[in-house]
Amino acid sequence: MPDLESAAADFARLHAQVVGISVDSIPSHVAWQKHKVGTLSYPLASDFYPHAEVIGRYGLLREGPPIPGISNRAVIVVDKAGKVAWKKVYDLPTKPDVDEILAALKSLR
Repeated sequence: MPDLESAAADFARLHAQVVGISVDSIPSHVAWQKHKVGTLSYPLASDFYPHAEVIGRYGLLREGPPIPGISNRAVIVVDKAGKVAWKKVYDLPTKPDVDEILAALKSLR
């Protein structure tokens, strides 16, 4: 997501690592960056096979409309102990609010 990319320095100052994940294949991620959003500096993981295993564990797999089998858009903040410290699910057309994510990270300090 380009908004997260543009805030990379803010995340780094908070000792946070952005990682994207979707059920799309790696070739799809490459094409999306090449033709749509530009190269991202943060890792973009593919939960393609076994299909949506990680996304399912976070309760984000869509099983109904508008597109079953994809993940809901969400931001999950995992603390240093590996526990989910903050999670927000967004409607598919809605982009995550970077300021809201940064505030959640600051609250962990």
